[in-house]
Amino acid sequence: MDEAGRGPLAGPVVASAVIVRGRSISSPVRDSKLLTERQRERAYAEILANCRVGVGLAEPEEIDRINILQATLKAMQRAVAALDLIPSLLLVDGLHVPQGQLPAVPLVDGDARSYAISCASIIAKVTRDRMMREYDTRYPGYGFAGHKGYGTRPHIEALKKLGPCPIHRRSFEPIRSLIPHGNPAHH
Repeated sequence: MDEAGRGPLAGPVVASAVIVRGRSISSPVRDSKLLTERQRERAYAEILANCRVGVGLAEPEEIDRINILQATLKAMQRAVAALDLIPSLLLVDGLHVPQGQLPAVPLVDGDARSYAISCASIIAKVTRDRMMREYDTRYPGYGFAGHKGYGTRPHIEALKKLGPCPIHRRSFEPIRSLIPHGNPAHH
């Protein structure tokens, strides 16, 4: 298991659970951040075709309500629930594992240490990037297709000019400060 999108100011956090049988994927598989977009897209298609994949999301409203860590763990639970086979063990990138019936092992730097976690990293990142490109057409002016919701200078400038849109995380700074009276429910 791995996730994408804990740090951005906008969009969901996306978790992926992947069960790998053998290494039948010819594309390079490693931490998604080390691959080009084209390599990730190619690997994504191969992983979907050759592995069992579950994806889970936590939307910005839930992130604001329960915090990013708890929302990430919920997205991970949803990813496992979306699998069509129950794994005997979860290997999870990072320090925290979702609570549930399955034994889970946290692996710091897991996307560099586990082939299955690398596959999950690719699925989560490609899924989220595609969503952010779609949001870019729905909410023009923020540049979501380019920065994917991260707090880049152009994104901050757009936020100051346009204010937050429905996919912004209102509990995250600087959005929280841009909302009158700091009320995340306002706007």
